[in-house]
Amino acid sequence: MTSLRNHARIVRSLADEVATIDRQTRVLGEFAEGTADWRELLTRKLLPQLSDDAWLVVAVVGGTNIGKSVIFNHLAGSAISASSPLASGTKHPVLVCPEGFTNEHDLSAIFPDFTVLPWNSADESLKEDSRHCLFWRTTESARPNLLLLDTPDIDSDAPVNWERADAVRQAADVLVAVLTQQKYNDAAVKQFFRKAAAEDKVMVIVFNRVDLPDDEEWWPKWLETFCQETGARPEAVFLAPNDRRAADRLALPFYDRTAGKSSLEPSSLSNVLSDLRFGEIKLRTLRGSIQQLIGPEGLPGWLGSIRARSAEFQSAADLLATHRLAEIRNWPVLPNAVMLREIRQWWANNRTGWTATIHTAYDKVGNVLLTPFTLAKNWVQPPGPPPIEDYRHREWAVIVETIEHVFQKLEWLSELGNPLLTNRLSEILSGKSRAHLLSRWDREHSELDFSKLAHEVVARELAGFREENPAYYRFFQQLDIAAAASRPALTIALGITGIGLPFGEAATQLASTAIMQSALHVTGDVIGGATVATVGDAAINTAAGTTTGYLQARFRRLQEVFASERTAWLAERLERDLLGELAKDWREAAAVPMLPSLQRVDELVKELRQTLNSGDDA
Repeated sequence: MTSLRNHARIVRSLADEVATIDRQTRVLGEFAEGTADWRELLTRKLLPQLSDDAWLVVAVVGGTNIGKSVIFNHLAGSAISASSPLASGTKHPVLVCPEGFTNEHDLSAIFPDFTVLPWNSADESLKEDSRHCLFWRTTESARPNLLLLDTPDIDSDAPVNWERADAVRQAADVLVAVLTQQKYNDAAVKQFFRKAAAEDKVMVIVFNRVDLPDDEEWWPKWLETFCQETGARPEAVFLAPNDRRAADRLALPFYDRTAGKSSLEPSSLSNVLSDLRFGEIKLRTLRGSIQQLIGPEGLPGWLGSIRARSAEFQSAADLLATHRLAEIRNWPVLPNAVMLREIRQWWANNRTGWTATIHTAYDKVGNVLLTPFTLAKNWVQPPGPPPIEDYRHREWAVIVETIEHVFQKLEWLSELGNPLLTNRLSEILSGKSRAHLLSRWDREHSELDFSKLAHEVVARELAGFREENPAYYRFFQQLDIAAAASRPALTIALGITGIGLPFGEAATQLASTAIMQSALHVTGDVIGGATVATVGDAAINTAAGTTTGYLQARFRRLQEVFASERTAWLAERLERDLLGELAKDWREAAAVPMLPSLQRVDELVKELRQTLNSGDDA
């Protein structure tokens, strides 16, 4: 049983990986994945029956009105399934199992496609029911480790009967094929047994209602035709005479004609089933199912269809990547005045002690002194729109231009002939108009607080600068302290020169923002007039000269980060309101072949194939 245990371990792992792949490949949508027979074998046969326990499922199968239930009752030892001279039309399978079997085994797991119900009367299997029911009972005469099934007609006009017959066939280890002169060559019957032969089911053939001795010369021809047409290789062959009275008394004789036997003495069909090599047959039927599971039409074919479907998405994704949708040009730069204001504010908020007190007091005085000059300037030359609003208008113009280019590119991509592109983009282009999109974004854009956005960028970047470059930060603090110490001297200078001169306004602004003005190439001017107290002029000027380039780079970074976040805002809106989940879904779909579960299934299939070929099935 070592091989059986290995098979069980691998198949359980395969089932887990298949379930994972099913969840992970939903992004691929509906696509043709070939036959689904391997799934049914996995769930109906392999998972329920792979164990060390060598019990067999024996199903009595055949066409309409050929006496299946009679044969079943003989095997069961009692009239459990309804039978009559007329076509009784078994609609649901009936199961007989040994006493105590259900204490150790779950019938619902062995027959997962059926609603398993206790048997109460022989007529229950004849009733119409939309469910796939299986009625079960135990009997004292049932053979140990043998589950016996009576089944619906395999050639019924009702499609539901085909489904039930297929489910029984896939769950069974042994098929007792009941044939007659009228049914052995029936197309539907042969189709059913072709599938059974492909699954390597063990078959015991019973030719029922045979006229003996007249049909002795004919049944071999019937058998030969049946085997040639289906590929069946029966383990045993029996003849049952056309004797209604014997059938009603459960006394029908069975004549063994296996391998040229010609005895006129009847044999016990039940004993033949009891003498079956259970472990060997179990392994044989499971091996047949496993071979289908790992064959070209099984798991390898399924994985191939997944990879082919994913390649279609990859092709579409490559087209989108090659012809990038949003190529943004000339994105506007946030005005320096706005950025500097936020830099000054951040620096002011991070001052501490007497430095903060002095700068705050003198900034207030400076603002009061400058007020009349600012009013006079605005009277002579009225100010234009605030810099932040000017930026808003320039950014919106670029957004409108970008959207126009995006729609043009989408229309062009939809005409390239890739089915995935054509279908998805036609929905996008027909369902959302430019005007609707622009109107929605215009409202959202007009409500944006750009000052707040600039404040957040500056605060985040300068806090990072402080953490990453503590030496530079301490140097600038020294400059700020020096500027604070020079504030009284500047007050005297203002009194001497007079605030009416242009120099007055410039000096006040420079003195109050000495550190951050360095980024605008004025470091030397500020230091030369305001830093005598704490650090020597030569030392400060030298230090400032070596850091000016660094400060310029940091200032440019602030502008770049702000622009990057604004373009990310536009990209997010394009994906959210125009493309939806398209780009994300396609990226996930294109990456499916790299999922670990697919690689794991490949490995397990290889391992299972090696186990089958190892020859250690004993």
